[in-house]
Amino acid sequence: MAACRSRLTLVANVALALEYEAICLMPEHRMAARLSEQQVGVFLNAVLAMVDPVETHFMWRPQLRDPADEFVLEAAVNGQAEVIVTFNQPDFGETPDPLELK
Repeated sequence: MAACRSRLTLVANVALALEYEAICLMPEHRMAARLSEQQVGVFLNAVLAMVDPVETHFMWRPQLRDPADEFVLEAAVNGQAEVIVTFNQPDFGETPDPLELK
């Protein structure tokens, strides 16, 4: 993993860390990974130990089509991330025109 070799820096705020925890603890995700809740906790602790913590000083809402994803953008902007890595391309692919959001 590139983050383990310090070739990239992971950033997250509290909201994003809590989202990771909630998603990783979902039964279907634990079953797919064949991990117990305790093993998920070990995994999350390892990932979060590599994260540069970000304080959210500026809110950037609304920018995305899905309001539930705004905290991800805020972590990236406040953490001065160069990229956001996600499978959620429909909501992060392009920033919509602000007039589309109304």
